[in-house]
Amino acid sequence: MAEIVLGFDFGIKRIGIAMGNTLTGHAQPLAVIHAADNATRFAQIGELIAQWQPARLVVGEPRHPDGAEHEMTARCRRFANQLQGRYNLPVVMVDERYSSAVISARRGEVIDDRAASIILQQYFDEHVPH
Repeated sequence: MAEIVLGFDFGIKRIGIAMGNTLTGHAQPLAVIHAADNATRFAQIGELIAQWQPARLVVGEPRHPDGAEHEMTARCRRFANQLQGRYNLPVVMVDERYSSAVISARRGEVIDDRAASIILQQYFDEHVPH
């Protein structure tokens, strides 16, 4: 049975969100949340979860190119824990080292939802049988 999956590219200023399903194994950009405060962020995420009814959530885990952790690694893990606690859904972390690098963006262009779709696509490629 096909499951809807939401993917997240967590950032301090913005959170990119993508969606896809396990039947097609294809991710697509969905939304960018620009809210700075957690209450607004999680309210908007909650609306998307209510609308799409995902079976699981995927969060990008940033690291240095050599695999070492940095400040954002811990922040993304904390965000993943908050998602799991608030929405009682399984959360999977995916290495996102190169998600933004593969997107060519013009200066000032918001690409967070596209980065989220690359993270989610990586999850599908690694976890969903083709």
